[in-house]
Amino acid sequence: MSVTTVLTVLGMTCGHCEAAVRDELTGVAGVTDVQVELASGTVTVTSDRPIHADVVAAAIDEAGYTLGPAVD
Repeated sequence: MSVTTVLTVLGMTCGHCEAAVRDELTGVAGVTDVQVELASGTVTVTSDRPIHADVVAAAIDEAGYTLGPAVD
């Protein structure tokens, strides 16, 4: 079973930002795929189990950005 979560990440403006967020989230245990849409600021995280929101927020913070509201 895979779990897909779409998030908003605030502050991304370039390819480096995109790569930093992708790299940090890919390092989270259980994450199997990360797709970053720079223009909209959305990040789609696919995992093999639910990932706690605090873990995702910490990874995004480590990349230097802020987690925005979840996207429905």
